Amino acid sequence: MDRPKTMERLKKRAEFLAAAGGARASRRGFLLQKRDREAPSGPRFGFTVTKKMGNSPERNRIRRRLREAVRLAAAPHATAFADYVLIGRRAALSQPFDDMVRDLISGLNALQRPAARTPSRPAIDDARGASLSADGDACSQAAPTAPALPGQHALSAERSDR
Repeated sequence: MDRPKTMERLKKRAEFLAAAGGARASRRGFLLQKRDREAPSGPRFGFTVTKKMGNSPERNRIRRRLREAVRLAAAPHATAFADYVLIGRRAALSQPFDDMVRDLISGLNALQRPAARTPSRPAIDDARGASLSADGDACSQAAPTAPALPGQHALSAERSDR
């Protein structure tokens, strides 16, 4: 009997690592990571549970509970052009399933919102002496340069500071 395909899955390590560099939403039973992509297909999900979470039956039970929560709740809340990774936590074993589904929905909704920008703060000097605004953009002020020592080229003097 053919079972209908309910969700696209992440299978390769590179896909999991790419999602790890994206946005995150932490919940009691799992950590949800998201990476936007260009491919024209539905959302894809990956599941992982580390050995720290218990022996293999416990890890598999966490993974099964997460998969079922995604199957039930993710379709209307997940972004179509995104990869999601759920990293299971030990609390997923004892957390009521309805709470886990609610957490998944709130995590998916939190990752859809644009990142909140911090209010303007005064410029901060970074390690090179260049001024940065609060959001990390370089200000228009020129960075001070260190004078070159006699007999040295300016670039080699700059590199010796590292």
